[in-house]
Amino acid sequence: MLYWLTALSDGGDFFNLFRYITFRAGGAFMTALIFGFLFGKPLINVLRRKQGKGQPIRDDGPEGHFSKAGTPTMGGLLVVGALLTATLMWARWDNPFVWLVLFVTLAYGLIGFADDYAKVSKQTTAGVPGKLRLALGIMIAVTAALWAAAYHPAPLQNQLALPVFKDTLINLGIFYVPFSICVVVGAANAVNLTDGLDGLAIMPVMIAAGTLGVIAYAVGRVDFTEYLDVHYVPGTGEILIFCAALFGAGLGFLWYNAPPAAVFMGDTGSLALGGALGAIAIATKHELVLAIVGGLFVVEALSVIIQVLYFKRTGRRVFLMAPIHHHYEKKGWAEPQIVIRFWIISLILAMIGLATLKVR
Repeated sequence: MLYWLTALSDGGDFFNLFRYITFRAGGAFMTALIFGFLFGKPLINVLRRKQGKGQPIRDDGPEGHFSKAGTPTMGGLLVVGALLTATLMWARWDNPFVWLVLFVTLAYGLIGFADDYAKVSKQTTAGVPGKLRLALGIMIAVTAALWAAAYHPAPLQNQLALPVFKDTLINLGIFYVPFSICVVVGAANAVNLTDGLDGLAIMPVMIAAGTLGVIAYAVGRVDFTEYLDVHYVPGTGEILIFCAALFGAGLGFLWYNAPPAAVFMGDTGSLALGGALGAIAIATKHELVLAIVGGLFVVEALSVIIQVLYFKRTGRRVFLMAPIHHHYEKKGWAEPQIVIRFWIISLILAMIGLATLKVR
């Protein structure tokens, strides 16, 4: 919205700053951060009053989690609210990729909100039926896939780009939409599974978003794509503003979610943010890089899949408990120890992901 102030510029004054994506990204970051600090405590107070007993704790979960009973959930409302406000203020409204990412974020956020509301209102760990959640998620992902393809350059439509190898494209054809569904739905649910300890999910999401934001800015500039030897996707640079807003919103939320958490993100936040990462990946044609940058989420999801399949086949467990962060809890690791070590892993994976921007 503030981009419109460029109409007041003569080319060399303050209003000319609003032409620059980097300047507006900084503004989006600060706006989202301030939003989180201003509205975090009031929102937590409202959630605590409305929810009473807070988020239900699983009976079969780690014993240490029972002390968290009464902690309110739906803290994702703070993240999504800050993210939406900052993005709408600082991003260009004529950019289709910005609206694509916002659509996926809000749509998955609504699914998560319905799930959280069902849990706290009925005081049960069972929320929206899994099949319904999956069906709605697939519908959103299909829309996102077709939306992204419509605005990709013709040579990149329905193509899978490989990291590092610019000249290698795999034509997915009719399989592009199913592949994109796996990316978006998989990212949303993987982040959801990771959100099991105080502060565990939000920092890796911020790290992944920051990395993807840099990539989006690079692939949205023809001069950068020539230098870095990556595919040029016009318009994706504006996604950096969304990513900067997500980073600021995440920091504002982490202030209240750091151990011991005053509020949980809930499915409202985890599904929304995971879906956002998937949408950014398909918009920038860096779906495989997301698997690297978000490798922590991949491992968390795989640990659940492996546990379920192996138990059904043998009646035994591979991990003491899944997702894998609970396995380390069962082994006696302290919660902050798990969280910080997983953050470190996320940073390492982000550096590997950025390294795919090959410099010639």
